[in-house]
Amino acid sequence: MPNKKSLLGPMRANFLILTPACVLLGCGTAMWVSGHINIFYAALILVGAISAHISVNTFNEYYDFKSGLDLKTERTPFSGGTGTLPERPDLASSTHYMAWITLVITALIGVYFVWVRGLALLPLGILGLAIIPLYTTRLNYNPFLCLISPGLGFGPLMVMGTHFVLTGHYSVTAFIASLVPFFLVNNLLLLNQYPDVKADKSVGRRHFPIVIGLKGSTFIYGSFLLFTYLAIVLGVYYAYLPEFSLIGLLTIVLAIPAFVGAYRYSENIKKLIPFMGINVIINILTPVLVAVGLFIT
Repeated sequence: MPNKKSLLGPMRANFLILTPACVLLGCGTAMWVSGHINIFYAALILVGAISAHISVNTFNEYYDFKSGLDLKTERTPFSGGTGTLPERPDLASSTHYMAWITLVITALIGVYFVWVRGLALLPLGILGLAIIPLYTTRLNYNPFLCLISPGLGFGPLMVMGTHFVLTGHYSVTAFIASLVPFFLVNNLLLLNQYPDVKADKSVGRRHFPIVIGLKGSTFIYGSFLLFTYLAIVLGVYYAYLPEFSLIGLLTIVLAIPAFVGAYRYSENIKKLIPFMGINVIINILTPVLVAVGLFIT
């Protein structure tokens, strides 16, 4: 049996920090709307969300290994998988078990919250659970679904789900706030697909960098950055978000060079890598800053 440390690779533990950032945003909207949050519920939400993130990561690692894709990708610090399973094929079955076990953990926590909060949470839960195993095996073969499903999971599903569990209802505030990780996480996966175009195409995947090319996809990337900050500004303008949430706009100083770098070096992976790193920082820092604005108001 593999030891725990060896399974950290398929879990992509270094990237799980995105989940607390998105859950924090949902906690922030709940605090701003209701004035308090249930710490036990918040902690349990975080466990379920991290479990879901581990599940989608391990499913991705397992299926990319089984399809042979891992042997074709040009691996970077932000894309192409971890390389754990090609180096340790004996971990494949354990990785698959981990994917299902963490999915079940997420489902059980979801069932508990449906029981205590009501059936209105069920549609979000079902959609979220479906995306996890289908992202690699089905959604990556449809350009539009491949584009929006990551942001849907970390944005509306995670943020609005957190808000609903903590307040007992949905709100426009939570929806607008959820658009921040929706657009940013879509961008995260979009940019990370650039180095994998040839490899992904060889196994039949169809995402926008394959379908419309890298330059065209960069305009989607730039548009989603714009929509992120527009959501914050409009949320504040219409009083669905507090004025302090505007501190989320500070990451524009990172977003502009990230877009310029993505456009200029879309076909030069070595030079693109630093901008992929900046993109990760934008994904984590922006929702955290908006959440801070919600908490301190």
